[in-house]
Order: sequence, then C-alpha cells, then structure tokens
Amino acid sequence: MNKEEQLIMGFRDLYNKMVWLNKSKMEDSLKGYKSSEVHCIEYIGKNVDSNVTKLAESFYMTSGAISKIAKKLIEKGIIESYQKPDNKKEIYFRLTEQGKVIYKIHDELHKEFQERDKAVFEQITEEQFDSMLSFVEKYSRHLDAEIKKLAVDIKPE
Repeated sequence: MNKEEQLIMGFRDLYNKMVWLNKSKMEDSLKGYKSSEVHCIEYIGKNVDSNVTKLAESFYMTSGAISKIAKKLIEKGIIESYQKPDNKKEIYFRLTEQGKVIYKIHDELHKEFQERDKAVFEQITEEQFDSMLSFVEKYSRHLDAEIKKLAVDIKPE
C-alpha cells in the first residue's frame, strides 16, 4: 500500500472509529432523532436564514431529501418555517425552543468528545496543524472540481 492509499485508509479508519465511539452516547442522548435530522438541526442552529437549498448544498443531498427531513422536523416541533416580508417566495427555517434544546444537547456532546480527544491535539504543533489543514483544503477543492465535472450542481461557487 502506498502513502496515498495509507492516508485515505487512515482517514476512513479515523472517521469510522469516531462514529463508533460517539454513536451510543449520541443515540442515548438524542433518542428519536436520526443522524441526518440532528445535522440539519445543527446547521439551522448555526446559520441564520437556512433554507432547503443551503441545507442540500451543505450536506450534498437533493432538495427533495432535505424537504422530507425538514417536514419531519416541523412535525416533531423542532423547527419552524418562515418567510421574509420582502421575499414571499423563499421559505426559511429556524429552531423552535424544543429545537434549541436538541441543538444544545448535540453541542454539549461534541464538546465532550473534543475534551476526550484533547490530549492528542495538544501534541500537534501549529506547523503540523497548518500542513494538515492545507492538505484538507486542497483535497476538498479537488473533489469540488471533480463533482463539477459531473455537471452535478451540488455546491455553487
């Protein structure tokens, strides 16, 4: 296996371990919510004037898939839709009080996981962080270009 393959396998392995470690605690704390719903709640909580288009772009999902998730979250009383007085065409989402509770639980779990992993990140130098971040940005731009070649408009520039 060459270094490129080792790196990709390493990323996949790290991701899978993180998911495995976090899964039971997430499921226990956020019973009744699917991962996709929780991530939509997180996005809406962090981004003012979230809409189907922005969510679809962010999660590389279709507008139809996001609409279904949003409908379920509205039915559960987690988000509500609204329109701006100057734009009656576009529908936006915001968290309800119940949605803010779910958002806070999710945020606290992430802080807990960050604290758990802090020991590793404290050993990383600024130069190492910069190098890793640079690689991730370059690889992400490359993948964006590959997606664009497929003529799939997921994330406009």
